[in-house]
Amino acid sequence: MKVSRTVLKTSLYWKLYRFSLTVSGAVPKYLTLNAFIEEGLEVAQLDRIVASLAAAAKTANLSVVAGDTKVVARGEGGGLYLATTGVGQRDRRIKLGMDQISPSDAVLVSGPIGDHGTAVMLAREQFGMRGDLQSDSASVLPLSQALWQIPGLKFMRDPTRGGLASVLHEICQFTGLSARLFESQIPIRDPVRSVCEMLGYDPYYLACEGRIVAVVSEEQADAALATLQTFSEGRQAAKIGVLLEGQPHIVLETELGGERFLEPLEDEPLPRIC
Repeated sequence: MKVSRTVLKTSLYWKLYRFSLTVSGAVPKYLTLNAFIEEGLEVAQLDRIVASLAAAAKTANLSVVAGDTKVVARGEGGGLYLATTGVGQRDRRIKLGMDQISPSDAVLVSGPIGDHGTAVMLAREQFGMRGDLQSDSASVLPLSQALWQIPGLKFMRDPTRGGLASVLHEICQFTGLSARLFESQIPIRDPVRSVCEMLGYDPYYLACEGRIVAVVSEEQADAALATLQTFSEGRQAAKIGVLLEGQPHIVLETELGGERFLEPLEDEPLPRIC
């Protein structure tokens, strides 16, 4: 089975929801779009992508207000690159940031991790593998807005490049806290786990494009988790760990009862995909 090519179209959604907007407490309002088009790109394909982007913008209730187009020589552009800048409106009553995080805060994730990175690998077919796994690319605005109502919400981030582990390393380095994760509680789809085992990748470092990592006070963690699970995109949300006093490391408690460190990412596990 071939992976659905919607992975290429739906990846446009992440362009609208970078961490500087919705997961920082802002509602997206305006978007600029710059298109770098390789000479020879099929007009029909460009039309499909533009239509997909327009539909995503309409769903998000935002306007594409400015942009530019450049054409590069054949063989030098990889088909099409889109560069965007988003502008949103932030509610000043929502205070999110790593400076809000305290020891004993819980770490939540809104759904299975690694779907996007694995789906892109399968779509490229560079390893001679095929599958029906689809990217998790989706709007995180509904999930973010729901979590804004939780009084114990401290921080949110979408785990794009570098995945879950890289977000937590950033938190640990800023706060000086240690993160303890529980392998049995981290949602990972079986196809993602299988591909990682065969190719030697670690799902904790693979990109996600429709997920949220949230830090919530322990007292409000269950309420935040229940809120996420009311959405179809958050049905498999889970509380995956806790932040503790100690050295700024990520310790993964394995299903077998052992422990291992999740080291900082030194190189991209995949060629840049976003």
